[in-house]
Amino acid sequence: MPGPWKDARGVIVTTTPTIEGRPIQDYLGIVTGEVIVGANLFRDLFANIRDIVGGRSGSYERILRDAREQAIEELQAEAATRGGNAVVGVDLDYEVIGDTGSMLMVSASGTAVNV
Repeated sequence: MPGPWKDARGVIVTTTPTIEGRPIQDYLGIVTGEVIVGANLFRDLFANIRDIVGGRSGSYERILRDAREQAIEELQAEAATRGGNAVVGVDLDYEVIGDTGSMLMVSASGTAVNV
């Protein structure tokens, strides 16, 4: 993320520990958002073919982007529920899970604050 990002709820999200020009008034605790998405047999097949011939896998990139956005939205919703208007120090983690690595987990965590 290049800088603070805000959604329709008005909850600012940033990977930095502070927001320039907006002093933190209250710390409201750690908030998280997690999304787990499953792989698709046909998408996997086409991704493997693309790996052989070269190029990027647009379908996987879209899934990853959507999962990341959903995790951030959950993070913002939890912050808003606690009365916060920002989340600082956001960390995004990606993990492949499942017996065959067929699922992807994206988690976002940070500290809900009032600025």
